[in-house]
Amino acid sequence: MVDSREVEGGDAIRRRRECAQCGQRFTTVERAVQSGFIVEKRSGEREPFGIEKLVAGITSACKNRPVTDDEIHRLALSIEEARRAEGGVVTTQQLGVAVLDGLRQLDDVAYLRFASVYKGFTDAEDFTREAVLLTKSTAPKVHEPARQP
Repeated sequence: MVDSREVEGGDAIRRRRECAQCGQRFTTVERAVQSGFIVEKRSGEREPFGIEKLVAGITSACKNRPVTDDEIHRLALSIEEARRAEGGVVTTQQLGVAVLDGLRQLDDVAYLRFASVYKGFTDAEDFTREAVLLTKSTAPKVHEPARQP
């Protein structure tokens, strides 16, 4: 080995090496691989979590909306980190709810698009009901001091 140093803010190690037979030099980069978690689908089938699917679903919901790729990736990463911390098996329902919660903060239209697929909307009334739930907010109760007789 000729040289070794941390790169990517300490998340990887770059090693400069030299072939013992021919003397040619080459570089390798080593990154720690985090242990993943398993996603259980509605059918009961299980598969390793892949952030690409999460990003694709969020991106599809955000198509032609004022949501940046960076915001999409941050949302996907935050969902992944939260679920990874829980460990074990995560259901697609848990992932879907997490995406809905994140999209609620990013963009109402993207939220409704995702909800329409995730919740299986069948008619316009489903959109109306979800839009009402999305915009419904109750004002905080104001406690007035008790009146003296």
